[in-house]
Amino acid sequence: MKTITRYIDVHKQIKESNSNFLKSLPVFFVSLIGIIIKQNEINRILSVYADYEGVEFLPKIISELNIKVEIEGIENLPENGKCFFVANHPFGFIDGLILTNTIASRYGDFRAIGNEVFTKIPHIRPIVAAVNVFGTNPRKYLLELEKIFASDLPITHFPAGLVSRMKGCRIEDRDWQKSFITKAIEHQRNIVPVFFYGRNSRLFYIVYFGRKILGIKTNLELVFLPREIFNKENKTVRVKIGKPIPYYTFDNSKTHIEWAQSVNQQVYNLKN
Repeated sequence: MKTITRYIDVHKQIKESNSNFLKSLPVFFVSLIGIIIKQNEINRILSVYADYEGVEFLPKIISELNIKVEIEGIENLPENGKCFFVANHPFGFIDGLILTNTIASRYGDFRAIGNEVFTKIPHIRPIVAAVNVFGTNPRKYLLELEKIFASDLPITHFPAGLVSRMKGCRIEDRDWQKSFITKAIEHQRNIVPVFFYGRNSRLFYIVYFGRKILGIKTNLELVFLPREIFNKENKTVRVKIGKPIPYYTFDNSKTHIEWAQSVNQQVYNLKN
């Protein structure tokens, strides 16, 4: 029997976090969080596939969770993969898993710009270009990113940085960051828009609204993202890929931040 490694350890990660609020939580409550997010099940799956990494690991998890992926517009993936493949971010992990697996299946090697927390999972560490979504990026992150931007590798990216939240009655990303526009122009990378249909569980949004009402700044809902992985088990996830947007589209008629929101809107228009 394969030994189960504790890749995810809520007690340890909260203890090492920068949040005084999380550190103040009672031990029993932290243990409850571990149960809610299915920490043991995640560690079991990661242990089963401990010998797989990068592009070989991605389809194993999709298969393990028995997720059926329906992709519309697969013919819009260009011959040359030197592009930014940008998408809305409704799920937190499953959308990243499906996006990266789709690009890996088409082009082979690639890099995914992602939260530095993913580098703690050795299975995907080789394909992640780490960023600190909550603060300043260290110099080593910036240097590695610049190397990747200048390469011919396909790059997947969720420009919102954070998972979609409720906006009125809709689930939408916050405003997109402009860096992918700047780098697309600088390195002549076309942009391929990708739209994911779907949303997280009600619990995720209830926690989000609850902490907003209570004035808690810590993103408590993010703790529940691992649990959301299993909400897609045995289900179908629909994806739509739009036509590539040439990098020279982004002229001086708009600022880079305005162009970023324009691409964001084009992504959401795909659902229609």
